[in-house]
Amino acid sequence: MNMTYEERKYRNLVRNSDGSGFRLVVKETDLLIHAPRDLEAVAKESVLQCRGYIESYIRRFPEFARALTPWRVDGLEPPVIHEMAEAGWKAKVGPMAAVAGVVAQYVGNGLTANGGTDVIVENGGDIFIHSSSPVLIGVFAGKSPLNMKLGIKIHSMSNAMGVCTSSGTLGHSLSFGGADAACVMSESCALADASATAVGNRVKTERDIPSAIDFGKSIQGVTGILIIKGEKMGAWGDFEIAPLSGKKG
Repeated sequence: MNMTYEERKYRNLVRNSDGSGFRLVVKETDLLIHAPRDLEAVAKESVLQCRGYIESYIRRFPEFARALTPWRVDGLEPPVIHEMAEAGWKAKVGPMAAVAGVVAQYVGNGLTANGGTDVIVENGGDIFIHSSSPVLIGVFAGKSPLNMKLGIKIHSMSNAMGVCTSSGTLGHSLSFGGADAACVMSESCALADASATAVGNRVKTERDIPSAIDFGKSIQGVTGILIIKGEKMGAWGDFEIAPLSGKKG
């Protein structure tokens, strides 16, 4: 598990129709959750279960936490480990590239299973969404002139969606690229997280944006990509890019 903490300065960039939400912190896991009613106890139990599976597996296989290449499973692992490993294989990265996304997904699925029909779970910029109303996700892109100028608008959906972001210029997550923001969408939040890392790794300069998008498009299950590097951006997929209104920060 990631053992560092960073203040979530971008959290006011996630907007749903009523603005309701609560924060949940369990060890290093720091979530912002929007739900239609008080589901904090359910969310906490889901976090503890998910972390328990991952922490237990890492105690057995410490190299799982350090692997930078896809991890092979033998069929006996908990589903959350399978999710991370499968996402890593599809995106050609290590399984921990999916950890924030899989936690958000696990908690989100737990909330929807307990009556949360409209749920958003944000975990360090990796977001699980199941909403009957539009959701606008601001794109935090550091020193890019496009930072906080635009957002990804998600309309009502029948299935849950993951929107995950990797940055080579912000945050503590490991990245071998230089993208200010590499956002990936998928119905699997774990896959979106791993794919955002893989796509972001391929952006060193603005000229790399088209090839990075082409790579992301080749990952089975990826439905949308937005990359920002400096003054340039590129996008692919069935989603709307909307301007952000209001003040920064």
